[in-house]
Amino acid sequence: MRFFRLARLALIPGLLLVAVPGVVAQQAPLRDGAVPNADRDDKPNLPEAPLPRSPAATLDRLFERLAAAKTAEEAKGIANLIQRRWARSGSDTADLLMTRAQDALKARELPLAIELLDRVITLEPDWAEGWNQRANALFLQGDPIRSMLDIAETLKREPRHYGAMTGLGTILRQQGDDKRAMVAYRRALEVYPQLEAVKDAVDSLKLEVDGRDA
Repeated sequence: MRFFRLARLALIPGLLLVAVPGVVAQQAPLRDGAVPNADRDDKPNLPEAPLPRSPAATLDRLFERLAAAKTAEEAKGIANLIQRRWARSGSDTADLLMTRAQDALKARELPLAIELLDRVITLEPDWAEGWNQRANALFLQGDPIRSMLDIAETLKREPRHYGAMTGLGTILRQQGDDKRAMVAYRRALEVYPQLEAVKDAVDSLKLEVDGRDA
């Protein structure tokens, strides 16, 4: 999840939701010799316009690039693009509620943030980031059990959510379950190999956990 800001395993502040104003496309006049769309079936020799890539296809490509990134800086730029896509629910109302919830989190108004995120999840139950952000708020409120339940819901909807995996690892580590924490951290690194904070966490646990199992 983006549950923890991936720098020294501190909790992430909420993503900034970028409002994109709607753009009204105007029909441009056809140039001489151009064929209207309606006539393309009658002229099969004309090249087909490329189909726009779906958001899912774009996200898949970003994850491929994230896994192949050679440097931490390159990976961070790709991760930012992924998080911007995670921040879009497709509902203006849910996005507005999310923005208000993030403002409440920053102000440490945790009951208000959780109430707003409850409403986000009710409106958009399939939006992974709604569950992820509520997991964040619940953790900050001192409720790691409910936080882990929301992490599970996040990963059910977005199994590649490296932030959710990192958050899970951190909670498990705090509870003394280093072995399962290591599993969660390593899953995050499978998705985001350049994630420095998680690499550090794995290194700090490796000798104890791997040595214990040897």
